Amino acid sequence: MSCTLGTTPWLAYSRINPAARLRLFCFPYAGGGALIYRGWPSLFPTTIDICPVQLPGRATRLSEPAFTRLAPAVSAIAEAIMPLLDRPFALFGHSMGALISFELARWLRRERGISPVHLMVSGRHAPQLEKEELVPYDLPEPAFLEKVRYLNGTPTDVLKQPELLQLVVPLLRADFELCQSYDYSAEAPLDCSLTAFGGLQDCEVKRPDLDAWREHASGAFTVRMLPGDHFFLNTSQHLLNRVIVQELNQYLCAPPSGSVRAALY
Repeated sequence: MSCTLGTTPWLAYSRINPAARLRLFCFPYAGGGALIYRGWPSLFPTTIDICPVQLPGRATRLSEPAFTRLAPAVSAIAEAIMPLLDRPFALFGHSMGALISFELARWLRRERGISPVHLMVSGRHAPQLEKEELVPYDLPEPAFLEKVRYLNGTPTDVLKQPELLQLVVPLLRADFELCQSYDYSAEAPLDCSLTAFGGLQDCEVKRPDLDAWREHASGAFTVRMLPGDHFFLNTSQHLLNRVIVQELNQYLCAPPSGSVRAALY
């Protein structure tokens, strides 16, 4: 079975190259979509396919209900991208997307016996940590919007337009509920290397929160700190992309050993 851009709503802004040696699936933060990764394909070598995953409830899938629980989201994603797992692949996710990519890697190992060559989690504390949620999904709307403004991830112009808020607020609530209803269960470390990215000015996800991802990697573990707040994914995009290419090239050229590395940019 083959999968093309015309046959699945799950991929957008993708570059599917039959000659690529590795595919990188990218998952968005809460309230975001595949649009976040629209510019990535032009910044990566042709040996790496960039596959931004479009979740229900946003953009071209606005009419579909957004997931509010992680388990059904992960199983649906897995089934959708399975035809594209015909070669080595890696996973990248920011914030909510980090949680999705982590559980997707565990689902694929548990249900299909396959693993990514590299897992990259960004702007998210390790899943076993008990952290207070900054924006409870069921807050009354005025308090909810105030918390969203504090996060600095939603454009101010959007927050000022009632028509746009009618679209954005339900999606944010659904995505936050997906994260806040998540119930971590321990499993063996993943059969791959793992990189945890953080923002140097991120007040919510600190270096110890990233270091705690170490227990989930049986291969090499790396922490990369980049300039920016929680949304350094957007403000330090070019630097982030260069580091990702560096990480994946290390796999393509010489698979890393089980060492632990840390870097500061």
